[in-house]
Amino acid sequence: MKKSLLIILLVFIFQINAQEKAVPVFKDGEAQIVEAFSDSKNWIRHDLWVETSFDTDGDGKLDRVHVDVTRPKQTETEGLKLPIVYESSPYYAGVASGGKELFWNVKHELGEQVPEPTRSEVKRRGKRPIISNSQIKTWVPRGYIVVHSSSPGTGLSDGSPTVGGDNESLAPKAVIEWLNGKAKGYASRTGNQEVKAFWSTGKVGMTGTSYNGTIPLAAATTGVEGLEAIIPIAPNTSYYHYYRSNGLVRSPGGYLGEDIDVLYDFIHSGKEENRARNNKVVRDTELVNGMDRETGDYNDFWSGRDYLNDMQPMKAALLMSHGFNDWNVMPEHSYRIYKKASEMGLPTQIYYHQNGHGGPPPIKMMNRWFTKYLHGIENGVENDSKAWIVRENDKRSEPTAYENYPNPEAKEVTLFLKGGAPKIGSLSLDNLDSKGKETLVDNYSFSSEALAQADYTNHRLLYVSPILKEDLHISGIPSITIKAASSAEAVNLSVYLVSLPWNKGRRTKITDNIITRGWADLQNHKSLRESKPLQIGKFYEMTFDLQPDDQIIKKGQQIGLMIFSSDNNFTLLPEPGTELTVDLENTRITIPIVGGVTAFKKAID
Repeated sequence: MKKSLLIILLVFIFQINAQEKAVPVFKDGEAQIVEAFSDSKNWIRHDLWVETSFDTDGDGKLDRVHVDVTRPKQTETEGLKLPIVYESSPYYAGVASGGKELFWNVKHELGEQVPEPTRSEVKRRGKRPIISNSQIKTWVPRGYIVVHSSSPGTGLSDGSPTVGGDNESLAPKAVIEWLNGKAKGYASRTGNQEVKAFWSTGKVGMTGTSYNGTIPLAAATTGVEGLEAIIPIAPNTSYYHYYRSNGLVRSPGGYLGEDIDVLYDFIHSGKEENRARNNKVVRDTELVNGMDRETGDYNDFWSGRDYLNDMQPMKAALLMSHGFNDWNVMPEHSYRIYKKASEMGLPTQIYYHQNGHGGPPPIKMMNRWFTKYLHGIENGVENDSKAWIVRENDKRSEPTAYENYPNPEAKEVTLFLKGGAPKIGSLSLDNLDSKGKETLVDNYSFSSEALAQADYTNHRLLYVSPILKEDLHISGIPSITIKAASSAEAVNLSVYLVSLPWNKGRRTKITDNIITRGWADLQNHKSLRESKPLQIGKFYEMTFDLQPDDQIIKKGQQIGLMIFSSDNNFTLLPEPGTELTVDLENTRITIPIVGGVTAFKKAID
C-alpha cells in the first residue's frame, strides 16, 4: 500500500513539474510574452564561430563567422527547443569615421576620371560574447532564440567584405545550416572544440534594416533549408540600383559621392593583419575595376550584386517593409523583390509607410508572420491582405489593408506637355497642344526645391495639371518617355513629380511637395549595358521609371512634372551651362491612378 502511494505521489510530482515547464504561449495567432522567458538575468548568452564554405581572406583556411546566441535558460535546464530570429550585419563592430574626404568628388564632368577618395580604417569595437542586443527584448520573451552574426571581414568574423558578393549570402547560409546541425560551430576562432545548437528547432526567421535587411534576402536566395521566413526592412536589393540610375552615376540620398568602394571601407572592421590583402584583392581590384564610375553602365559586376537575379532557389515566406520617402535605399528595392517573389508563388506581404529610411512593420504583423512560419501555428496570416499602406496622416502602427500593391484599381494615365518655359506649362490628356521644343540650362547651384517653387527660371521645365477638385490616388510606378537633345556629349537628366503649390511652412510633412522622382543618362537610351556619347543637338528618345509610390494628392493641389539636369542632392555636378532641349510632342508622363482616366477627369473637371 505504501509503495503504491509513493508511486502515485511521484507521478503526481512529475506531472506538476511537467505542467510547470515554460513553453511558448499563443493567443489570437500571435506569440505572447511569457513571464518565464522575460527576465534577462536568466537568459543564456554565449558566442561561437561557424565554419563556412569559402576562404575570402586568402589564408588557405575556410572562413569562420562570429555568432552570438541569446536564449531562455529553459533551453538548458528543461530541454526546451525554440525557433530562431536571426540578424546579421557588417555594422556591429563599428564603422569608419571621417568626413567628405572619404567620398568621391562629384564636382566634375560626366565621364571624367578623378582621383580616388581618402581611404579610411575602422577601429573595431565590441566585447565578447555579445555581438549585438538587437531583437532580443522583442523576441526572447515571446519564445524565440535570437542569434546575431558579423558579416565576413567585419568584427571577429574571418574573410573580407565584398559588398554584395557571394560570401555575404553563403555566410548566413552556414549559420542557418549550423542551427540545423548541418554545419560545424566552434567554441573559438581557430580551435576544434565543437558547439552544437541542441536547443534549436531548425526553424529560422531573419530580419533587419538596410544592410541588415539585405542579408536576409541574400541568405534566402541560396534556398537554404531551415530559413522559413524573412522580414527585410528597407533592404538594398541591387547595388547598381543603389549607386546608379538608368545609366547615371547617382548617389544615395544623404551620401553624395558614396560608391561601393566607400561602403567597403566603411564596414571593414575585421582582422587588422588581413586588411591590406583584402583591400588589394577586393576593393582595389574587384570593386574599383567593376563599378565603372566613368560610364555608369550596368555590367556583370553589378549583375552579380543584384539579388533579383538570384531568386530562383528562394523558398522563404517574405514580409517586405519600406518607406515611400526613403531616398537612401529607394522604394524600388523592395517592390522588385516583392513582385518577383509573388510571381514565384511564395507567401508574400508588403508594408509601406510614408516616411524615410527604415521603419519595421507593426509588431503584430511581424509576430503573426513568425508565429505562422517559425512556430507552425495556423493563424491564417497567409490569407491576410497582401499590401498594408500607411496613409498620409496615419500612425505607422495603423496601416490600411489593400488587396495588393500597386492597387489593382490603378490604371495608367498618360499626360502630355504644353509649353510655357521659362514660366510654367501644363499637363493634359491630349497632345493637341504638345508642340515645339523647350530648353533648360543646367546649373547645380539651384536645388530641386528652389526650381519647383520658381515661377520663372531657365534652369528647369515645369508642367502642371489643372487644380484638383477631388483627391487623387496614385498607386504604382510612374514612367516617362522623353525625347531630348544636349549641347554636350553627356548630360544629367532628373525628373520629379511634385505636388504644387509647394508647402514650406513649419508644419510641412514628408508627404508634401515631392511625389516621386527618377534619374537617367541619355547616353543609355538604347541599353543600360552600353552607353554612347551623345551627338550634340541630336534628339534621343528614352523611357524609364520613376520610383514607386502610393500617395493621395489632396484636392486644391496640382500635379507637376519637373524636368531638369543636375540634381545637387544626388548626381554628379558638372560645370553649369549645358543646355537640354526637350521635344514636347514626343515627351509624355504616365501615372498609375486609382480609377484611371475616369478618376483623373473627375478630379480636374
